[in-house]
Amino acid sequence: MQNISFLDASTMGDVDLGPLAIHGEFKVYPTTTPDQLEGRLLHTSIAVTNKVVIDAAALQKAPNLKLICIAATGTNCVDLAAAKAAGVIVCNVAGYSTASVTQHTLGLLINLATGMNRYASESAQWAQSPIFTRLDYPMIDLAGKTLGIIGLGTIGKSVAMAAQGFGMKVIALARDGAEQGEVERLPREAFFAQSDAVTLHCPLTLATEKIINRETLEMMKTSAFLINTGRGQLVDEEDLAAALKNGSIAGAGLDVLTVEPPQADHVLLDPSLPNLVMTPHTAWASIESRRKLLEGVAGNITAFLAGVPENVVND
Repeated sequence: MQNISFLDASTMGDVDLGPLAIHGEFKVYPTTTPDQLEGRLLHTSIAVTNKVVIDAAALQKAPNLKLICIAATGTNCVDLAAAKAAGVIVCNVAGYSTASVTQHTLGLLINLATGMNRYASESAQWAQSPIFTRLDYPMIDLAGKTLGIIGLGTIGKSVAMAAQGFGMKVIALARDGAEQGEVERLPREAFFAQSDAVTLHCPLTLATEKIINRETLEMMKTSAFLINTGRGQLVDEEDLAAALKNGSIAGAGLDVLTVEPPQADHVLLDPSLPNLVMTPHTAWASIESRRKLLEGVAGNITAFLAGVPENVVND
C-alpha cells in the first residue's frame, strides 16, 4: 500500500483528483508550509508537488519517500541532486499547457495592442462620449508587426504559429548551437531593436536569469511591448517598472513574477502603471490543461509502480 500525499492540491483548482487515489492511501493537503512539510513527508512514499519546495533537508527527514511527482514542467521546486543521492526518483509532466499558454500570450499582446483592458474598465464612460466611440488610448494592428521570441521550444513555436496567423513576422533570439530554421534568429542587439513585441518562453538558467534588464529594455523600440508567461526571474522587475514609467517601452503583459504571490508593495503592483496588464500566473491553467496535467501525474505514478518510471528528471 502506497502512501500518496498531494502537498499543494489547491493549485489544481476544481479538477477531480480521483485518478491519484487508486494507487493507495491518498492524502490531500490544499497547501503545505515549510513547518508542516516534515510531518507530511514522514510516512509518505509518493509525494506530489506543484510549488512546495522539497530540498535536501526535507529529503533527509523523509525515510519512506520513493517518488516525487512534480505537477508541473519546471523542476526548481525539488533538489534533484539530493533526491538522486537519497534514491528518490523525480518525475515531471511536460507539454500539457501549450495551447493554454499560447492563447494567454496572444491575449496579453492583443490587450496591449488594443487598450482592451483599459476601455473595458472604463465602460461607463462610453455614455458620456460626444461621438459613437472612444479613442482615448492607442490601438494598433498586429498585422505587419514583428514578434521577437526568446525560447523557441514547444510553446515558443506554438506562439510563433499563432502570431503568424495574425499576420505578424516572427524572429527569434540567436543562441549558441541553434541552427537557423523557418524562424530567423538574430543576435541580441538586432533582435531587440527589430521587435515590436518580445515574448519570453525560455527556461530559467544562469544564462537567462534577468535576460530582460535595463540594457535590453533600452535596446527595444519605445513603441514595443514585453510579454512574459514564462518565469518571473527572466525579468529584472525594478528595471521593467522604471522602463514603463519613463516610456522606454510602450507596455508589458505579465503572468509571472519572481516571488508568487507578490507582496502588496511589489514595484509592479503600482496602480500608476496603466501600461501594464498582469494576470496571477494563470496562463497554464485552462481546465483542459489541468486535466492533462493530472493525467500526466497519474501516468507517472502508474509507470513507477510498474517498475518502468517515465519522465524522470534526476537520472
